[in-house]
Amino acid sequence: MTSSLSARLRRLWLDVHLWIGVGLLIAIVPISASGAILVWKAPLDRMMHADRYAVSGEAALPAGRYVAAAREAFAGRADFTQLRLPEKAGDPVVAVGRLKGEVAPGARPRSLTVWIDPPTARVLAAADTSQSAMQWLHRLHGSLLIPEVGRKVVGWIGWAMFVSCATGLWLWWPRNGALLKALRWRRGPSTLFNLHHTIGFWICLPLAVLSLTGVYISFPQTSRAVFGVQPQSQDRAPAGRPGRAEGKAGGPDKRASGGAPQGRFAPPLATPRLTIDQAVTVAAARADGARVISVSAPTVGREPAWRVQVEQPGQATPATLQVVDGSGEVKPDRGGGGDPVSRWMRNIHDGGDTGLLWQTIIVLGGVAPVILALSGVVMWLRRRSRRLAITRATKEG
Repeated sequence: MTSSLSARLRRLWLDVHLWIGVGLLIAIVPISASGAILVWKAPLDRMMHADRYAVSGEAALPAGRYVAAAREAFAGRADFTQLRLPEKAGDPVVAVGRLKGEVAPGARPRSLTVWIDPPTARVLAAADTSQSAMQWLHRLHGSLLIPEVGRKVVGWIGWAMFVSCATGLWLWWPRNGALLKALRWRRGPSTLFNLHHTIGFWICLPLAVLSLTGVYISFPQTSRAVFGVQPQSQDRAPAGRPGRAEGKAGGPDKRASGGAPQGRFAPPLATPRLTIDQAVTVAAARADGARVISVSAPTVGREPAWRVQVEQPGQATPATLQVVDGSGEVKPDRGGGGDPVSRWMRNIHDGGDTGLLWQTIIVLGGVAPVILALSGVVMWLRRRSRRLAITRATKEG
């Protein structure tokens, strides 16, 4: 490559890198900062809401006892939809109910969450978590609080962040091939310049990974098509786990003859034929004694069924079984847990089940873009000021 071509390319990548940082500063800061906070959402929730986790022991009661306690706490405001049993010692039982009232087409129904003491079925706390600070941060990180198109906007910002990582690495790479010398702190006369280059290099690869996994999450249909992954069934969203980020609001809103929505946000059956204890007993027998971790109530649809998630020894992800409410027949769940590639991408992106080391890297990957964006803007303003000063001096001369 000739020196003139190399110089032109460097100038091009510098302009691209610069304008991504300057143009997306207002968006990059909230997305990155909120992502760093959300990595520690579980311990932060325990700190802010200690009453929800004030359990008195680990002994378990029949699922029906917890549902009865939750319905009493709902006080007629919500219909039971899901029960989540403790993942580990010290966790409460969590019951979720769908708040009553009309839901706009394509909108996510609001829910009421109840935390229950496992040994006593005593209600510890109840709250509409959609109004919590953590859910607000989820919406900020996933959509910048922009209705309808916010998720796609964040996805395109993810692409821009990846390009910024690639161009930043190109600009950092030493032109004389002295790679070890380039790792030293002092690459230039300015402390801000050296800070920008050092942080940028060490966070470049993790930040590129977080950007691409964020793009996958923001464009799920396109991403699945690229990877050749079959989408999960739209009959019902899979049972979630406590503390997981929720997906995008919206989705199919098919209507039954009575006017009730079906599909992903279908309401629970008013009077199921099976009790939750009966559904759990049938599913546990089929799963050969595997530990039940969550139960979702049957919803309005063609074949209402209880969905029971079980944790089987030696398997990385839970299995989900359908217990048909009308007959008690047990079937594999068609959409249980989503596709493995999406789960993998989300775990990498939000640090779920990845361990402390990667979670710490994600936090640094959330803090670093804020420092890089602000330092980059200051460097650009300084450079612009010097150029204006030179231009004025030339004209005056």
